[in-house]
Amino acid sequence: MNSPIPPTSVPAHPPAARPPASYRALGWLLAVPALLGTLITLVLPTVQTVVLSLHSGGVLRESRFVGPENYAKVLGGEEFWRALGLTLSLTVGPLLVAVAVGPLLALALDRGGALLRRAGLVTLSLAVVTFSPVGVAAAWLRGTLPDATGLATLAEGLRDPAGAPGTLRLVVVAATFGVVCALALTAFLPALRGGSPGAASVVVAVLVALAAVAVGAQAFSMGMVLTRGGPERATQTLAGLQYDYAFRMAQFGPGAAVAALTGVLLGALGVVAVVVAVTTRLRLTLLPKPARSPRSADGAFPSASSDRPAPPEEPSGPSGSGGPGRRGLGGVVVGGVALVLVVAVAVVCAWPWISGVLAGGDPAAGGPRAQVNTWIPAVAGALVSVGVAYLGALGIGGLRPLGARSEWLLLPFAPWLFAGTGVLGVADWQNMRNLGLVDTFVALFPPLLVSVPALLVLTLLCKGLAERNDRDFFGGVLLPSLPMAGVLAGAVTLVNAHDVLWPLLVAQSPELFTVPVTLLSRLGGYSGAAPDVGAGTPLVAVAIALAAVVAAQLLYLDRLAISVNGSRSPRTTP
Repeated sequence: MNSPIPPTSVPAHPPAARPPASYRALGWLLAVPALLGTLITLVLPTVQTVVLSLHSGGVLRESRFVGPENYAKVLGGEEFWRALGLTLSLTVGPLLVAVAVGPLLALALDRGGALLRRAGLVTLSLAVVTFSPVGVAAAWLRGTLPDATGLATLAEGLRDPAGAPGTLRLVVVAATFGVVCALALTAFLPALRGGSPGAASVVVAVLVALAAVAVGAQAFSMGMVLTRGGPERATQTLAGLQYDYAFRMAQFGPGAAVAALTGVLLGALGVVAVVVAVTTRLRLTLLPKPARSPRSADGAFPSASSDRPAPPEEPSGPSGSGGPGRRGLGGVVVGGVALVLVVAVAVVCAWPWISGVLAGGDPAAGGPRAQVNTWIPAVAGALVSVGVAYLGALGIGGLRPLGARSEWLLLPFAPWLFAGTGVLGVADWQNMRNLGLVDTFVALFPPLLVSVPALLVLTLLCKGLAERNDRDFFGGVLLPSLPMAGVLAGAVTLVNAHDVLWPLLVAQSPELFTVPVTLLSRLGGYSGAAPDVGAGTPLVAVAIALAAVVAAQLLYLDRLAISVNGSRSPRTTP
């Protein structure tokens, strides 16, 4: 009889063989498009922003070098520090929802079993596909009308300079509650399927917190619609201050200085996030589907990727701990109550938008021309930026040109991990102006050739798939990771379509307005009819996006597992 394998003799994960030199060369080659895209659309505009911040003029007056004068003006004034304080305070509410409600809901649904978990994912997917920052903010503005009732009347406080900041914080928390819960749930559930769910959840919480602060630091759309920085600049954010300097007052120097200072914050957050991911050996992998063959005596399905038994001491994790029978009625009840409670709060918070959609309005904002201006650039920009990122991820994470140290190749991209179009908007607008493309359809395409967040996620996934080392590169890395590239392309499409800042900068003719810009212009105009707040989420787009999100959640994302420090993920999920 063979003696059992000592626990210490079985590694936490089988070591991946170092790929041949030809494969490593291909890995470097696949990373080149991402590097070039980063240099052209991220590094170069960053350098231009810094250069612009050291000059005055540039639009209405001749540009001249003034050195740090613009920084002294910005940092020496009260406006910047007030805007910074308000901007950071606006991130507190969504941050708490993400790192408190998100993991608790994920744990409750995971303990409730597969059916309840998937029901939660499908239900909260509605919050993602229907979220339009401009449309939601426009719906909240209805609360300032004389006949307004319900939660939307909270918006009345936006008219008072003393109470406007606090009111704006409450509105932002309520307006984003559903979508933040949905995204946090999607992030934390894979951590519970890893071999070390506690450690993985902590790492995910850190990354989610960094992302929440970074997104909040660039927030523009809702503040622009709700208050436009008023009253009396009481609700001015960093993005709004940058916009006012550069594009309302035509002072590119101070505007670029604000953008550069914001970029320093975002760069620091991005570097910390990448360092955390690399040093904790974070990886994503795809769990095999449960085998159809009978269970073994211990209740586990046979592995589809390995014929070796798991080490006796290895925990299977919450999601790999067997079927619903092991969970008990208590877990189902707790999970069901948690889901009902979160959905109820989300519906209450979204009611101003729901009632606004039901009330209808002027449909001109969602006309065919505006929809074309919105969705074609959004889809094309997502396909390009995520496609380039996917090639880089296959090279860095899949072919491993530096072996076990390959993830450190993400560090040069890290300063732009969280950078959106806004922080580089001054330089990108000047480039469009120099090329003569302002106020053309081409200018509506997002000016980013690579999505660094997609590069990070896909690299970690390709790394996890490559480390399984049980198939060839095509069948073991490329094909299993391709659906994730599609999921991220869909996510970037939604982000692009709902962005208001970039199309607002480059489109001056109403024929080129996107739906968010059209809504914004009609809210600030003098037409008698209120715009349709649901124009940004037309029924066709919502139906397509919802079908895609539900399919992705049930068929793919529900099989993802996140692990850290070389821990091994369980082989199945119920």
